[in-house]
Amino acid sequence: MTTRVALVTGASGGIGTAIVDRLRRDGLKVVTLDITGDVDVTLDIVNDPFPADVFDHVDICISNAGIVDTIAPAHSMSAEKWHRDIDVNLTGAFRVIQACLPGMRERRYGRVIAVSSLAGKTGVAGKVAYAASKAGLQGAVKTIAIENVGYGITANCVQPGFVETPGLQALPVETQNRLLAAIPVRRFCRPAEVADLIAFLGAESSGYITGQEIAIDGGTGLQTVTIGRDHP
Repeated sequence: MTTRVALVTGASGGIGTAIVDRLRRDGLKVVTLDITGDVDVTLDIVNDPFPADVFDHVDICISNAGIVDTIAPAHSMSAEKWHRDIDVNLTGAFRVIQACLPGMRERRYGRVIAVSSLAGKTGVAGKVAYAASKAGLQGAVKTIAIENVGYGITANCVQPGFVETPGLQALPVETQNRLLAAIPVRRFCRPAEVADLIAFLGAESSGYITGQEIAIDGGTGLQTVTIGRDHP
């Protein structure tokens, strides 16, 4: 059997590290990419040219790189902040996927998994550019799924809620507690749980799943208001 090659962007972050560890345990050859850190390929996904010798051989493209720290409401969002989120989370993600598609189409096999966010579905106060970038990514991935379904290529988005990454753990305790109160399962998602979902979507056995947005959010996207007795 041919060993599949997986590309993971944002590979040095909390979720990225978990994805890389999981795929390597599954026996895949994993190429790591990030703008910094101990990775195989160091580049800026927005501006740098992509090395064809890397992207031409990718069977599983996991677009995980993104920025989450831009905070500004819509009425005062600066053009600089807006473009920062759109450039990385949408344009950069698309560039990565686009670079992998020709090789996948030639081999008539591929798995594209984009790490989006629940914010792309529900919106979130103070993060208009982030929510817009993730919603745009979801639309792009659906289109990629349509265009490539006849080439043995699937394309899906995962929508994590609040994941227990170093960035989240650095938030003030009172902020973390407020977030936990909004999650029905009353805990944050573990990076390994996101990695497990991505490994499933990247497997050969998942070829019948394409064009989907799959939330992993502990029920955060559910409507929990009741007109009867309170839930326990």
